Amino acid sequence: MARRKQATVLAIAAALAVGIAPSALGGASAVAATGPGAGAAALASTGTVQQQGGPLVVAAGEEGAVTTRVEVYLSRYIQGKVHARLLLPTPPYDAGDEDLSDQYGSVTPTCAVNGGAFQPCSWDQPQYVTALPDADMNWKLTYDIRIDASSDAERFGDLTATLELFDENGLVTDRGPVAFRFVKGTPEANLRTTVLARDKSGVLWQYPSGGRTDQPLRARKRIGGGWNAYTAITSVSSRNAAGHGDLVALDRSGTLWYYEGSNNPDAPFKPRQKAATGWERYTALASYGYGLVARDKDGVLWRFNRGGASAPAPLFESRTRIGGGWNTYDAIAAPPSGYNAAARDRAGVLWAYGSGYPTYKPRIRVGGGWNTYDALAWTEDLDGVGSHEDLIARDKTGRLWLYQGLYNRDSVLVPTGTRRQIGWGWDIYDMII
Repeated sequence: MARRKQATVLAIAAALAVGIAPSALGGASAVAATGPGAGAAALASTGTVQQQGGPLVVAAGEEGAVTTRVEVYLSRYIQGKVHARLLLPTPPYDAGDEDLSDQYGSVTPTCAVNGGAFQPCSWDQPQYVTALPDADMNWKLTYDIRIDASSDAERFGDLTATLELFDENGLVTDRGPVAFRFVKGTPEANLRTTVLARDKSGVLWQYPSGGRTDQPLRARKRIGGGWNAYTAITSVSSRNAAGHGDLVALDRSGTLWYYEGSNNPDAPFKPRQKAATGWERYTALASYGYGLVARDKDGVLWRFNRGGASAPAPLFESRTRIGGGWNTYDAIAAPPSGYNAAARDRAGVLWAYGSGYPTYKPRIRVGGGWNTYDALAWTEDLDGVGSHEDLIARDKTGRLWLYQGLYNRDSVLVPTGTRRQIGWGWDIYDMII
C-alpha cells in the first residue's frame, strides 16, 4: 500500500511539473479506446509520458537509425500485462495520390520496453495504430523507439504521435505526445549519381556524388587501367553510386565496346563486350536517352537508339540522321539518359539543344566565354538541391565548377548563370564523363 501511495505522489508531482491539476489523474472525462476493448471507458493521464531530449531528429537517408526514449510513470495500477500503442497522424500525400497504403513505408521502426530486445513495430498499420511491446506491471516503464528512414521520409517533417498505455480491457490509463522531426539526410547510393574521370595514364576513376550542397562529390574510387585505349566514352543509361549504369567506349580501330553496369559499387562495370565495328568514321559521342548520338567526320550528327537485345547481339538499331553542321562545335555534352544537349562552338559560345524527339529543338544561345573551360560534362544531380541535372566544367587551371541545370519555359535544359567551385587538381584527367 505504501508503494502505491509513493507512486501516486510521483505521478502527481510529474503532473504539476507540466501544469496539469492533480485532479486530471482521476475522475477525468472518459476517452474512447481505439485498440483492444474499443468502446470501453478510459481514464487517461497526460502528465506521466515524458520523451527524453525533445523531438527525435531523424535524418532521412543513409545516415542510419536513431533512438528516442520515452519514460512513463503509470497513474494507476494495471492488472496483468501493460499494453502500449503509438497513434500516428495520417501522413501527408500529394493530390491525386490518395492511396494511403504503405504511406509510412519509408520509415523502419523497431521498439523495445524496459531494456528488452528491439522488435519490429511497423508504422504501416490499419488506422496508423502501431503496437509496442507488452510489459509486466511496473510503476515506471521505459520505451525505446528506434527509427531508420529512407530519403522519401523527409516529406513528413515535424510529426507528433501519441503514446497510449492501456490494460487488458482496452482502458487507457496514460497518454502523451512523442515527437519526430524528419530532415534531409544523405541520399542512398541508388539515388546518387557518379562522375567518371580518366587520368593521363589511362586509369578510370569514379567519384560518387554526395547528394549534399556541402559534399557534391565524395572521394574517388579506382575502376581500372587501360582506358586510354579509347578516343570517346559516353553513358547509354543513367548512372548511380550503387553500380547501376552502362557505358560505351570507342577505340582507335573503330570498334565500339559495351560496358554493362554490374550493380556492384566497388566494380561498377562488367567485362566489356564488342558492340559494333566500323565506327572510326565518328569523332564525338554523347548520350541520347538510352542510346547515343555520334558525329561523323563530315559534321553530320546521327542518332542510335538502343535495340531490344543486349550485346553481343546488335546493341543499337540503324542510325537516323539528325542534321549537319556539327563540326562547328569543339565540345558536345549531354546528360545520361536525357534528350537535351549542350554544344560549344570554336568562338566559345555555348548553345543548348532541347528535346524534340526524334531530333532536337532549334538551338538557343546560352552565352559566350565558355572557352575558358577545356572539359564540359552534363551529370545528374550532384548536390541534392532539386535540379535534375548539373553541368560541370573544368577550367584550364584544373578547377572544377558546377552549374545547376534548369529547364526554361520552352523545356530546354540550360546551365544557370551562377557557378560554384566543387574541386581542384582536375587537370590530371584528360576525359570527364
